[in-house]
Amino acid sequence: MSEVEKRLELAGLNLPPAPLPGGMYTPVRPFGMRCAYLSGVACNLQGGETFEGKVGAELTLEQAEKAAEQCALNALAVLKANIGDLDRIASVVKLLGFVASANDFYAQPQVMNGASELLCLAFGDQIGKAARSAIGVNVLPGNVPVEIELIVELRD
Repeated sequence: MSEVEKRLELAGLNLPPAPLPGGMYTPVRPFGMRCAYLSGVACNLQGGETFEGKVGAELTLEQAEKAAEQCALNALAVLKANIGDLDRIASVVKLLGFVASANDFYAQPQVMNGASELLCLAFGDQIGKAARSAIGVNVLPGNVPVEIELIVELRD
């Protein structure tokens, strides 16, 4: 078990099974000497908790933050399945978040705090605190409220 997984376990969190790709793409694409780009990852668990709808209409800010946290857990599961050991991650470089938002919902950055806080819990601030964008959109695939992408730097 990696140190990252031990920190999550101490917080009462476990990695879910890695979500399968929802289309014709690769979940993780390595590039350069030590980087990897993670395709979009949604917030639902296979056979488990689901989040649906727009934030500010069907979901509250608190529910959306929880959905963003689940996105980050799912993203870590995908990374583990593709790179092996999560301790290979030297830095979370970029977190890009999409939030399906009601027309009068403007707190997308607060929603994405759920993912950012999970990454900092897993890796510590030095590695887990990433550059970040939080973008409000009209709809996401499967009517999920949150989807994230990551760029990570890997250790040799």
